[in-house]
Amino acid sequence: MGQYIRRRLLQMIPLMIGISLIVFMIIQAAPGGPEEMLLETGRFIDPQVIENYRHRLGVDQPIYVQYYKWITAAMTGDFGISFQTTRPVMDMILERLPATLELMAISFIFAALVAIPLGIYSALHPYSALDFSGTALSFLGIAMPVFWFGLILQLVFSVKLGWLPVAGTSTVGDTSFWDHILHLILPSIVLSLHYIAGWSRYMRSSLLAVIHSDYIRTARAKGLKEHLVTIRHALKNAMIPVVSIMALNLADLFSGAVITETIFAWPGIGRLFIQAMYARDYPMLMGILMMGSFMVVFFNLLADLVYGWLDPRISYS
Repeated sequence: MGQYIRRRLLQMIPLMIGISLIVFMIIQAAPGGPEEMLLETGRFIDPQVIENYRHRLGVDQPIYVQYYKWITAAMTGDFGISFQTTRPVMDMILERLPATLELMAISFIFAALVAIPLGIYSALHPYSALDFSGTALSFLGIAMPVFWFGLILQLVFSVKLGWLPVAGTSTVGDTSFWDHILHLILPSIVLSLHYIAGWSRYMRSSLLAVIHSDYIRTARAKGLKEHLVTIRHALKNAMIPVVSIMALNLADLFSGAVITETIFAWPGIGRLFIQAMYARDYPMLMGILMMGSFMVVFFNLLADLVYGWLDPRISYS
């Protein structure tokens, strides 16, 4: 196991370098640049001023020179200086990271607590009214645009009913824990909806396949009670593909938070990414995208380890 983890961690180094090169080239190939912020003011600006601005930021150099400077600095933990704020990119990311991790954790836990029991019940009571309802809601959750669902929840529960805050992390003048929880409810529901829909269907399909296996019939023939057969014998094996999918989706939560944080003005990395994208803040975009790429690679490794833990037949030698 330890040798396998070390080998995978070593493989991550060239993989992350390759990802950084591709991401850097895509960002550089996008139309416009940081000087666009000057031109959008609507005033005439001397072209020499624009050239001086580009030179000061270093974006007038060849792409391979810019990438070499960035990658050599990034290997030491320095992701550059933000064009917008002239602050270190890493400092700004670390400031916003706790808010994003909090939203991701709450959404992940909420999705798991809803999806797994729903999937288990649907598998144990196939073609029941709740099973059909769960299937319909799953299709709806997968197909529904996140931004539209978020706006509908804001309109209904915040504007019309006034039960929950519209956006932000706290009410002005109220720093209580309960007020913060109220601000978490809507964004966590929006972020978790898609995963509740998918995980519940995975759980249903996996458990349906397991409970019709020979060893489950043998356990029933021995006189074990149905709930013991389900919990002790069927559920662990059924959870193998589901847990793998959940581990892989942890990285998707990070990218999904971009839209959710923007809708609900949540001060996390997702909202910071949108601001950097509009400002053509290359260092900030690179820092956030590389963090997201690292999370995808890391959670892929985590999914493999969890899969081996659940299934003893898996060998990492």
